[in-house]
Amino acid sequence: MRIVAPVSTVEEVAPLAAAGADEFYCGIVPKDWTDRFKSSGVNRRIFGNFSDYGALAEAVAAAHAAGTRVSLVMNAQHYSEAHIAALQGIAERFAGLGGDALIVGDIGLLATLAEQGLPLRLHVSSLLTCRNSEAVKLYRDLGAARVILPRDVTLSEIAAMARAVPGIELEAFVLNDGCVFEEGSCHSIHLPPKLGGPICLDRYDPAYARCDGAALSEAEAARLKANDEAHRRFLWHRFSRGFTVSEDGYPFGPCGLCALSAFARAGLAAVKIAGREGRLERKLKSVELVRTIRDHVRDGASEAEVLSHARGMRGTPCTDGYMCYYRETAPTS
Repeated sequence: MRIVAPVSTVEEVAPLAAAGADEFYCGIVPKDWTDRFKSSGVNRRIFGNFSDYGALAEAVAAAHAAGTRVSLVMNAQHYSEAHIAALQGIAERFAGLGGDALIVGDIGLLATLAEQGLPLRLHVSSLLTCRNSEAVKLYRDLGAARVILPRDVTLSEIAAMARAVPGIELEAFVLNDGCVFEEGSCHSIHLPPKLGGPICLDRYDPAYARCDGAALSEAEAARLKANDEAHRRFLWHRFSRGFTVSEDGYPFGPCGLCALSAFARAGLAAVKIAGREGRLERKLKSVELVRTIRDHVRDGASEAEVLSHARGMRGTPCTDGYMCYYRETAPTS
């Protein structure tokens, strides 16, 4: 399994490759795009993008010098015909820089880029929400070489897709992306806290009433209160435990490390670390964390040994499975 890591500057490439990253993905929001469309909507992330082709070319060259590959992200929530035409131009320039792949989040754009015939692999973004083998076949037939699966698919679903469509690579999330909603169906954006923050972190103050008009019993009120508390705990854990880190600097938060043995059995091509906008230190510790567990799997460690090591590296036990992408691996106590 290849480790796919995010980059947003040229300076990040060499240290992340040395830490164990096998592939990189990045975004670009060039000036000609913002001048024309008055937006940064080349891809889903507002932050963590390159702003000019010169820096992107340097990043591609640095990645290739380190024996790694670079994918460019094109996965905004939606595109117009004018956007798609502009994206074709960006894709052509990326191919000219020696880029390796495009990560595409729009099915029409996927078909258009395939017809364009550039020397670039096409990877289906998790934004296209591929959840079954028929969808994998469709994307393969449209020209995709890899499908990046959405978060929270089950391990049995992943294995079934891998068995049913052996002619295409699958990639799964392994660390850091904590959205609690289905990203492919989300039309919001992740704003900084001073502008309101992401909607998925909103703290509502709910009120409850029975449909029959009767007063809530003490037991009913207690159960509802417990459910609200559980949801708040879930949000906190899913968003990296308040974006905290362990004593060794490993990021807390959403995780699929315990699933790496199952991924290996299924023949997954790659695992993805999220967080283009994160600090280099966080990215380095993330790659180190994933590489350590991935190498245990490669070295033939048993699944029990892999689980034990994955749960022990950050020095704090997993809590109630709130951080698990793949709940089949969640602790039972």
